[in-house]
Amino acid sequence: MAKDLRTARYGAVLTFVMAGLMVGTMTVRIPALTDKLGLSESVVGAILLVWGLGALVTMQSMRRVMARFGSRSVLRVGGPLTALGLVGVAFAPNLPILMGAAAFFGLAFGMVDIAMNAQGSTVERAYGRPLMNGMHAGWCVGAISAGALGSLAIALGLSFTANLALVGLLSLPVMILAGRAYLAETPVRETGTAARRRMPPIVYLLGALMFFAFMVEGTVADWNGLFMRDTLGAPEAVAALGYPVFEVGMLVARLTGDRLRSRFGVRGMLTVSGLATAGFFTAVLAAPAPLMAVVAMFFVGLGVATISPMTLSLAGTATDNPGPAIAQAGAMGYAGLLLGPVVIGFLSDVTSLRTALGLAVVLGLLITLAARLLPREEPAAVRVLPAPERERVEVAA
Repeated sequence: MAKDLRTARYGAVLTFVMAGLMVGTMTVRIPALTDKLGLSESVVGAILLVWGLGALVTMQSMRRVMARFGSRSVLRVGGPLTALGLVGVAFAPNLPILMGAAAFFGLAFGMVDIAMNAQGSTVERAYGRPLMNGMHAGWCVGAISAGALGSLAIALGLSFTANLALVGLLSLPVMILAGRAYLAETPVRETGTAARRRMPPIVYLLGALMFFAFMVEGTVADWNGLFMRDTLGAPEAVAALGYPVFEVGMLVARLTGDRLRSRFGVRGMLTVSGLATAGFFTAVLAAPAPLMAVVAMFFVGLGVATISPMTLSLAGTATDNPGPAIAQAGAMGYAGLLLGPVVIGFLSDVTSLRTALGLAVVLGLLITLAARLLPREEPAAVRVLPAPERERVEVAA
C-alpha cells in the first residue's frame, strides 16, 4: 500500500510537469507564431479564446464524467490526446487549421487539468496531509523547462513548428506510462439531480478566487512575451525569459506553500498573496528596462503561486468525492484563464498593451478582498488518517 501511494504521488507530480511543459511550450513561442502566420494581437487573442473555449467545454462537463469514471480513467485518455494536440498546433499551416488544432488541444488539456487536480486531491487524502502545493510545483518545473527549451530553440534557430512538434512527440509516451501510476478514487453513490448539481457554497467562493488568480496567470503566460518584446524592446530570447522566471517564483512559493499553509492558514496566505500580486505587477508595468521587468516577474509568481493549489485543495475536501467539486471550482477558475488573455488582447487594441495589463493589478486587489470572505477556521485540508496508517505513509514518502 505504501509503495503504491508513493508511486501514485510520483505519477501525479509527473503529470503536472508534463502538462506545464506542453502548455508552456506553446506559450513561450507565441511571438514566433505571430511571425510564422503574420498574426495581429487581436487574432492571437482569438486563437487563445478558441483554445480556452475548448478547455472550458470539457471542464464544464467534467463533474459527471469524473463522478462516473474517476480521474485515473480520464487522465489515461486525456494525457496522450493533449500531446497529440500540441503536435497538431505545431504543424497547422494556416489560420483556419490552427484554430481547429488549438480547439482540440484545449479540449484535451481541459480533461487533463481537472483530472490531474482530482488525482492530486486523491493522493493528498490518502497521505493524510497537504500535498497540493507540491503537486503544482511540478507544473512550474514543466513551465520553466518549456521556457528554457524555448530560449534554447530560439538560439539554435529552431522554428515554432519544430519546437512544438518535438515536445509533443516526446510527451506522448511519457503520458502513456504515467497512466500506470494513478490511484482510483473511492466510488461515491450520488442520487438525484440535486446531488449531481449542487455544491456547498464554499466551492463557488473558491471558484471565484481561482477565477481571479487564473486571470493573472493567463495574462502573464500569454502576453508577457509580447509586452517584453514590443513595449520594452527586449530581444525575443530575453522576452521569452519573463514567463519561466515567473514560474521560478511560483515554484519557490509552492515548494514551501504546504508548510506555510499549516502555519498561517489559507485566509491569511490568500490575503497577502493578492496584495503581493498587485504590488509587484505594478513594478513590472513601471519597469524602465526589460531586465528589471523580468526580475519583477519572479515576485509576481511568488505572490500568485499558492492561490490555485490551496483553493483546489479545499474544494477537494468539500464533498466525499473530490472530482466533481474540483471540476466545479476548476471550471469557474479556468473561465478566468480564458477571459483574461482575451480581454487583454482587445483592450490593448483600443488603448495600449501596458495599460491593458493593468488589469492584473486590479485582480490582485480583488483576490485580497475575496479572501476575507473565507471562514477564519478553514475546512480540514485532508482526511486525517489513523495514526498507524499515517506513520506508514510518512515513512514511505
